Amino acid sequence: MKTIKNYVIKTFYYILFLFKGGVTYAKKIGVEVGANCRIYTTSFGSEPFLIKIGNNVTITSGVKFITHDGSGWLMRDNKGRRYLYRRIIIGNNVFIGLNCIIMPGVKIDDNVIIAPGSVVTKSIPGGTIVAGVPAKIIGSYNLLKTKMLENYVSDTDLDKKLDYKRRILKILDRSFKPYIGNE
Repeated sequence: MKTIKNYVIKTFYYILFLFKGGVTYAKKIGVEVGANCRIYTTSFGSEPFLIKIGNNVTITSGVKFITHDGSGWLMRDNKGRRYLYRRIIIGNNVFIGLNCIIMPGVKIDDNVIIAPGSVVTKSIPGGTIVAGVPAKIIGSYNLLKTKMLENYVSDTDLDKKLDYKRRILKILDRSFKPYIGNE
């Protein structure tokens, strides 16, 4: 009976995610979420109450939060299994790319970008860009911010009178990145 009840509750929360969005879903399951966030994942692990998200955070789809070390299940003696649970804290102005994994005990400071597919096994200092498996610092948040403010299209440059597709095609950067090995 408990399994059916859990299934019904989980299904209700997933429907809530689909219709109300990820922020509402995350808050409903116990994640602490700041203001002006965009959340596109439902994978907050079995202890969502151990996760705190700051302001102006984007969490893209496929991101997974792990708040415990499940391998403790293997370690047994006369006292039984072993358990380890740790919080995950995300600061302000953070972008977490597609399909990242955030491991237990990780603190992500303010002004951080995490590249898609990264596995974050250690805390990340503010003002950095990280990527990889495991994630490593690859750049400076402030340098990227300066570059983007100088080179990217702004809100005021967008022609809001056009439909979305025509608006994007009008400002599209038609160049491609260099081939690998030709940098």
